[in-house]
Amino acid sequence: MRQSIIDSHIHFDQYSESTRSTILKDLQAYKVEALICVSTNLASSQKNLALAEMDKRLKPAFGFHPEQELSSDSEVSQLCSFLNKHKHQMVAIGEVGLPYYLRFEHPKIRIEPYIELLEVFIKKASELNKPIILHAVYDDAPLVCDLLEKHSVTKAHFHWFKGDEKTVQRMIQNGYYISVTPDCLYETEIQQLIKDYPLANLMVETDGPWPFEGPFQDTVTHPKMIHVSVQKIAEIKNIQVERVYEELYKSTTKFYGL
Repeated sequence: MRQSIIDSHIHFDQYSESTRSTILKDLQAYKVEALICVSTNLASSQKNLALAEMDKRLKPAFGFHPEQELSSDSEVSQLCSFLNKHKHQMVAIGEVGLPYYLRFEHPKIRIEPYIELLEVFIKKASELNKPIILHAVYDDAPLVCDLLEKHSVTKAHFHWFKGDEKTVQRMIQNGYYISVTPDCLYETEIQQLIKDYPLANLMVETDGPWPFEGPFQDTVTHPKMIHVSVQKIAEIKNIQVERVYEELYKSTTKFYGL
């Protein structure tokens, strides 16, 4: 039996208008109470704000996705002003972080400017007393942990996290949250992470419209997929699925102040 869920990380603004409409119509039937709608830049933040003003189930987060060319100083300044102006409408700063995959494709890209920009957002999260949603995987995660510790920011959500055991233990000790996607059905790395990470600091997400494989091959990513993820988490942790639903829901609402 399904219980209430929240998609803790979705790029809702990147879906087509017709697909957004379909998803919104489906939410009640699939007991999806809210979507944490992350942004990729200033224009994306503005779009997510407009969407959220039309449907209260959409909870916007504003930020700059790191897997892209850096913005101009002017746009960064405009985005920071936007964060200040709409601090009461946003539930978090995000998605922000470091460009792991971009640097993998283009090794000559310097990481230092991205670290400087991320530090701007971490300071802003502290200043506005908002959670921060992070894109930080593998070797980048310890760098991000350094910055969070430097500025005493503890309300951190590492979405779709992947990393070494030492970093995982550090994140657990610091009380950071992580979220897992439907790839937990077929990725052994994610299954081990679920096993190791405390249920109280877990959330679930789709990262839609990002596509998935396995049973979701050639299927439009939809928040309803989270129900299968919950079942898998319960199986991996050997915990009753009802309790997993309750803990995930409690964790997400508490973290985001919903």
